[in-house]
Amino acid sequence: MKVTKFLLGSVFIIFAAGFLSIVTGLFAMGDPLGSERPIIWTIWYVVVLLIVIMALYDFSSLSKGQLKRIALIGTVVGIVFFSSVKGYYVYTAGLRIEERGVSLRDYQPFKPKSDLAELDKPSTFEIGTKIPRLDGATALYPMYAAFVEAVYPEADYNPDSPEVSSVVSTTTGTAYERLVEGETDIIFVAGPSDQQLAVAERQGVEFQMTPIGREAFVFFVHEDNPVDSLELEQIQNIYAGDITSWDEVGGKKDSIRAFQRPEDSGSQTALQRLMGDKKLMDAPVEDVPEGMGGIIEQTASYQNHKNAIGFSFRFYATEMVDEHAIKLLRVDDVAPTVETIGDGTYPITSEFYAVTTTDKYEQYKPFIEWLTSEEGQSLVEKTGYVPLATN
Repeated sequence: MKVTKFLLGSVFIIFAAGFLSIVTGLFAMGDPLGSERPIIWTIWYVVVLLIVIMALYDFSSLSKGQLKRIALIGTVVGIVFFSSVKGYYVYTAGLRIEERGVSLRDYQPFKPKSDLAELDKPSTFEIGTKIPRLDGATALYPMYAAFVEAVYPEADYNPDSPEVSSVVSTTTGTAYERLVEGETDIIFVAGPSDQQLAVAERQGVEFQMTPIGREAFVFFVHEDNPVDSLELEQIQNIYAGDITSWDEVGGKKDSIRAFQRPEDSGSQTALQRLMGDKKLMDAPVEDVPEGMGGIIEQTASYQNHKNAIGFSFRFYATEMVDEHAIKLLRVDDVAPTVETIGDGTYPITSEFYAVTTTDKYEQYKPFIEWLTSEEGQSLVEKTGYVPLATN
């Protein structure tokens, strides 16, 4: 009985001390586990259960020295456990290619050491004091921020503050919503989804879309994946759920984890259009906390595991996120390059747009026409996109 008490006491104190060290680590590091909070709650429930069990036992048989050793062991176990979990999720988070995975401040106009493209000489077109409010996709922000620096009056255009700044980037879905609601004037985005068009129609809003450049829709895998090229039909069948293993397309025998993006994002809309008449399978999801301890499902973020496949637009995947050991796939044996986008040989290319509403188009027509001029198109090209007419 004495041995049993000692063992049960040891288990209880180890779990309790370990749990306390984990909680301390969470507060000290700003809740770094994020959506992995269920792990912490699991430990908590175990501790509560052990407390109930151990309440029936007398710990007087344990000496102070034994208690100290057990507490020390528990603390070390907790720290090691926390560090291991933290390290694992830092690693996997580093493999994510997320829409907000870049610092837009690196491209903010009129800032020293900005990464923006510049004209060789001052622009022949300038905007006065009545400037259009701009918004758009993260991937296109470096381009339209370059437009701003070329023709707008110098000011502080904070890309992350739509409440106070006239030039921001809130992502494609939100930009369309803000345009419909009259909260912005021109947005730089891929074409709207059917749902975005339906919302606009219900609000009595009609989009005026001006093409200003071209871009490739790309798919990527882990650099160690032996598959280098997929046929367009194979991609459709993967995302329809008809092809489920890499050995069906020339790779190793391993299941395919085909990640998607949130609904109404520019790249998800591109995927939906790519599917044609094929039904897109359900996206992988993950549980995430939402206020007051609730759990919701959201589209799982791309993680570059050996069996993963993801998608984006070429410029974003190659220029705006850090290298995460991915490789872009050829499609129909054609690589996505500036040249193949320009000559149309890469099979998945599309135009991106400056979008305003029909009632505001005339007001902003001079600026929109400048975007398609030689100066505007040179900034498209210098940013890294493909202009409407390649040289």
